[in-house]
Amino acid sequence: MTLPVLLNLAIALAVCVFLYRLQANHVSFTKRVFAGLGLGVVLGAALQALYDVTGPEIKATNAWLNVIGSGYVQLLQMIIIPLIMVSIIQAILKLRDASSLGKISTLTIGILLITTIVAASIGILMAKLFGLSAVGLTSTAAEVARGEYMQGNLAAAKELSLPSLLLSFIPTNPFLDMTGARKTSTIAVVVFAIFIGVSATGIAGKKPEVFTSFSSFVHVAHVIVMRMVTLVLRLTPYGVFALMAKVVSSSSWQDILGLLNFVVASYAALALMFCVHLAMVAAAGLKPWRYVKKIFPVLVFAFTSRTSAGSIPMSVATQTARLGTPEGTANFAASFGATIGQNGCAGIYPAMLAVMIAPTVGVDPFTAAFLLPLLAIIAFGSIGVAGVGGGATFAALIVLSAMDLPVALAGLLISVEPLIDMGRTALNVSGSIAAGTVTSRVMGQTDMRVFDDDADINLDSEARAV
Repeated sequence: MTLPVLLNLAIALAVCVFLYRLQANHVSFTKRVFAGLGLGVVLGAALQALYDVTGPEIKATNAWLNVIGSGYVQLLQMIIIPLIMVSIIQAILKLRDASSLGKISTLTIGILLITTIVAASIGILMAKLFGLSAVGLTSTAAEVARGEYMQGNLAAAKELSLPSLLLSFIPTNPFLDMTGARKTSTIAVVVFAIFIGVSATGIAGKKPEVFTSFSSFVHVAHVIVMRMVTLVLRLTPYGVFALMAKVVSSSSWQDILGLLNFVVASYAALALMFCVHLAMVAAAGLKPWRYVKKIFPVLVFAFTSRTSAGSIPMSVATQTARLGTPEGTANFAASFGATIGQNGCAGIYPAMLAVMIAPTVGVDPFTAAFLLPLLAIIAFGSIGVAGVGGGATFAALIVLSAMDLPVALAGLLISVEPLIDMGRTALNVSGSIAAGTVTSRVMGQTDMRVFDDDADINLDSEARAV
């Protein structure tokens, strides 16, 4: 290990110590996340200013930062399945009302799909306003390779249909789905947890002693899992710092400037769709500014980590501890939102790509004959998109192949993919939280005392864990 790398790691370690001191001094969770984000940007910018972006110094430094950043994400992924299982089962045991369960799931999924159509429409509008087109774009070696990779996955995308997607939600082997082996594993686990909860409530009257024992077991498991969530969430500022430092230090600003028009158009669409989420919250009778303040740490994590699925534990904790949403509804929204109706990855991105690529094959993308099928395909194609890195690519494959457009041209945007994917992931998570918040409000379940509390609640406090 060279001296520059050792110096870089020493600085990173000093930042981690500083973040720990903030925690020891009981600085609020939000402020610590902001501190991690800002310090990550500063360190990443300094590394890029001092070294070549492709040089060994940045690569070696990022390899160690990756232990913190990716390690944190993997810890979150570790607790996703246990959290979904025990939270949904416990919610059903408390609810004991199948009609309410059906209303919650229908409302949540309906909101996610409708907002995806709105997001796609906004993506199309931004593509029109910014004059985006793939005509005349040239490819680098990396972009050509990405296009070939997408061509190679085209067969799998074409084989995917709505009936097969719906069928994949049924867990033929729930223990396999608990390993996350399939793209729809998260929803399959939700379905399995619902079956367990409904089955347990079915014996409540016939075998009350068995039901009581099982309910106690689930409660104990829930307390333990929430304690695990607490322990992992305490690491959020460190994970955000490492992830942000890595992204900033390894980004090619020359490539970004070369596709600046697409980057600006994408973030304009993302910002406008976020305003739609706020309008939904306001229409539900909640104060948008207070809502933004409470969910911002989750959006920061989603932005830096680029994983909707990894954001599930933090999303659930935020909805319950800060927004007053019941745990069952919060889990439904976070779980479904990670694989259905992702506004950024499955809505805005495929719509913009389709509109950009259509002129290359002589198709006018701004006609009803093109737009109406596009919106329908995007809505149904958003079902089952994986909430991890690569989910947007898979969504784009489905849409472009269904519209008979050349998928290889999507590889032209690989150089700015990470930068845009950060914003897309944050919007995905924002959409799932908005769906849970609005559903809870419509069902009359929101605890307004929690929502109206302006105190900066620490998600990682012992009290919230149990």
